[in-house]
Amino acid sequence: MLQRIQSRNRWKSIFKPWEESDPWLFIACIGLTFFGGIMIRSVEINQGLIDWWRHWVTGAVGLFIAVIISRCRYEILLQWKWPIYTVINLSLIAVRFIGTTGLGAQRWINIGGFYLQPSEFAKVGMIITLAALLHDKTVPTVRDMLKMLAIMALPWGLIFAEPNLGTSLVFGAITMGMFYWGNVNPGWLILLFSPLISVLLNNLSTPIWVAWVVVAGIIAWRSLPWPWLGTFAAVVVNVVSGHVGHIFWGVLQDYQKMRLTGFLNPEKDPLGSGYHLIQSRIAIGAGELKGRGLFHGTQTQLNFIPEQHTDFIFSAIGEELGFIGCICVLVTFWIICFRLVIIAQTANDNFGSLLAIGVLSMLIFQVFVNIGMNIGLAPVTGIPLPFLSYGNASLLSNFLALGLVESVANQRQRKKRWN
Repeated sequence: MLQRIQSRNRWKSIFKPWEESDPWLFIACIGLTFFGGIMIRSVEINQGLIDWWRHWVTGAVGLFIAVIISRCRYEILLQWKWPIYTVINLSLIAVRFIGTTGLGAQRWINIGGFYLQPSEFAKVGMIITLAALLHDKTVPTVRDMLKMLAIMALPWGLIFAEPNLGTSLVFGAITMGMFYWGNVNPGWLILLFSPLISVLLNNLSTPIWVAWVVVAGIIAWRSLPWPWLGTFAAVVVNVVSGHVGHIFWGVLQDYQKMRLTGFLNPEKDPLGSGYHLIQSRIAIGAGELKGRGLFHGTQTQLNFIPEQHTDFIFSAIGEELGFIGCICVLVTFWIICFRLVIIAQTANDNFGSLLAIGVLSMLIFQVFVNIGMNIGLAPVTGIPLPFLSYGNASLLSNFLALGLVESVANQRQRKKRWN
């Protein structure tokens, strides 16, 4: 009996440093990574590739790093925010000079055969930087918000110039999510997006666009500290944005317009911009309720969908595992998001809470856009499905983010079960 108690205490002492961590978050992310390797294997079974094995190896390395990070105190990152910010910008600048070009973009750095994509790690770096800048702002002012936007503009611009539209959109989602959680006035967030909305509406309907300009002016009047100047500036910016967007839209070639709006009617260009979307919808529809069975999808096994092991992995899930398989994946992502919210609410301080919300914003935006792209509700932007799509840099950055959040969870104060 004494030996059994000693053995039990020994195991408890081993796991004690992680006893406050969130096991469900770890299990959900590990499960998606393992399942992603299976689906990548299914997609490439007739091509003799081993990306599925690399996916698992990268996931194992990422998990090891995440476990180590979860044991560290995340508060020390407050002292390292500017070095981290400097490193991510230098790595993005390095891509411009020594980067490798692929798929029409210069995004990767080849280090000993391992293709590093700095923009993926820049997402985690910006979460840390923004959280450090926001954590001590009880009610951020307009000046605070503009300062943070200026800080974010440099890495965002470098990523957009690669070109990498998908990751630059993820940057926007991270910023908006963290601003909202950091008590930035919601009206200011709407005004930040208003020029983009003006561009879209002016190309769709002039009366609706005019109505939106009026709404933007009202929001500026009610939310900005200087009503007259703020309202005038908001109206002018939205009017100019709408007209400039309309002019640029007229300059674009037809094929460029189709790439942006092809998801609305992919049948207009079935062999060009609409090909991925049409084939993906066919694959998902063919899966019906239970799917055609693992390794038995016709669209998947006959390679009708390009880049299916990366951006379009969800279409393989839909075809081979059907509606049930898709729902299981969505439920797993819901569990991850739910646990991230819980960690954000129970964190010891604002810095930890903002880290969790930044990771939540990053993941949930990627999930919505990627799945929307696969089912034809969003344009093809090159955003991977977290933990499932093949991509070493993307998977490692996701596990780095997981380690940060688990560190926040692990440092929470223990709550007494009984009062």
